[in-house]
Amino acid sequence: MRIEYLYRFPVKGLSAEAIEAAAVETRGAIPWDRAFALAQGDSGFDPAAPAWLPKDKFMCQKRNARIALLRSMFDARSGFLGIRAPDGSAVMENALTEAGRARIGAFLAAYLGDEARGEPRFHHVPGHAFCDQRQKVVSLINLASWRDYEGRVGERRHRRRFRANVWFSGAPAWAEFDWVGRTLQLGGAVLRVTKRIARCPATEVNPITGERDANPVEELRALYGHVDLGIHAEVIEGGKFAVGDAMAVLLE
Repeated sequence: MRIEYLYRFPVKGLSAEAIEAAAVETRGAIPWDRAFALAQGDSGFDPAAPAWLPKDKFMCQKRNARIALLRSMFDARSGFLGIRAPDGSAVMENALTEAGRARIGAFLAAYLGDEARGEPRFHHVPGHAFCDQRQKVVSLINLASWRDYEGRVGERRHRRRFRANVWFSGAPAWAEFDWVGRTLQLGGAVLRVTKRIARCPATEVNPITGERDANPVEELRALYGHVDLGIHAEVIEGGKFAVGDAMAVLLE
């Protein structure tokens, strides 16, 4: 098997950044993946004592479809984050500073309009990741499974709907569901598969138009009797992996 695509999502809910390689730490996520998030004013998120909260507490495509039209870019070396809206308005600030985050938060709250609840705040807490799961994980999707699903639907279902970190080739469709509890070698890192990924209404959003124009959850249920596409895996031995690296299920 082989890693074909590799992504990080610096801002929870916003656009992906294609990367060539990632160096992960034990029990860590891909660096800068879900490192920033806009917490809704009623979220209760406390940056002084960061704790996991469900995605609905934050700006997310499950609740805020229009954010699919925002294009973001993060430069880890400088800390600058740029976000551009479809009308050409934009913000470019140092997201590692309190003042910069305040201006980014104001821009996003204005874009959300009536969907903003209370006074949203844009957060970055070193060491904390705004993952959908309670633990830091890497998400993986088998390209063969996605192609089988898309082929049976008979219409395009863009990969960006599913927001995975790693897309891989070389395994039969749906073989990855048998890997739960098993370990994978990704380049120089070792991961343990923890669960299948149950899909949510965020996948309804077309990443090109920002409209809810499909229902992958119900499509998966009708086609396969479940709502799962992809797997989550926990890093148990840190290391580096890159696009083109081999991937293997380890014997135990």
